[in-house]
Amino acid sequence: MFPKTYLACVTDIDVDWLRRKGFRGVLFDLDNTIIRRDTHEFSREILEFIEKLRGHGFAMGIVSNSRTGRVDELVRRLNIPAVGRAAKPFGHTFRNALKMLGTTPAETVIVGDQIFTDVLGGNLAGLHTILVTPMPGKDFIGTKLISRPLERLVLARFKKHAGVDYGKLN
Repeated sequence: MFPKTYLACVTDIDVDWLRRKGFRGVLFDLDNTIIRRDTHEFSREILEFIEKLRGHGFAMGIVSNSRTGRVDELVRRLNIPAVGRAAKPFGHTFRNALKMLGTTPAETVIVGDQIFTDVLGGNLAGLHTILVTPMPGKDFIGTKLISRPLERLVLARFKKHAGVDYGKLN
């Protein structure tokens, strides 16, 4: 259930570190990971980071539980393939995403803001999981009322007992 890496935001990921570790593919969650759920505009920093990954030859994809229409609209601007209504954390989602990227679990990272979808599903699929702090803004009601309070408990335990430091790439 714990992430392999925990960072403040997506742009804290070091591309050289990804390459040294042998990763070739990066899957992103969408809402509150690379774009605020309450907007339709990517930040300049996220767009630059995506271009940096692309420039280094990384295969990229989006795996989102959001409705397909929103996902399709947003990823069209990024020119990145996506799986909408992904049903994370279930395994078929991640297997489909890996086929989409043409990578194996060992050479792929999943970056997301939720423990019970992104991290749990990525761990079960054998991916390197990177948890990022959720972007500010609106959360889905189920996330706000159920997932986030439970995540705070898990993160408190993680920070206390895990061998991974917040903000460090391992």
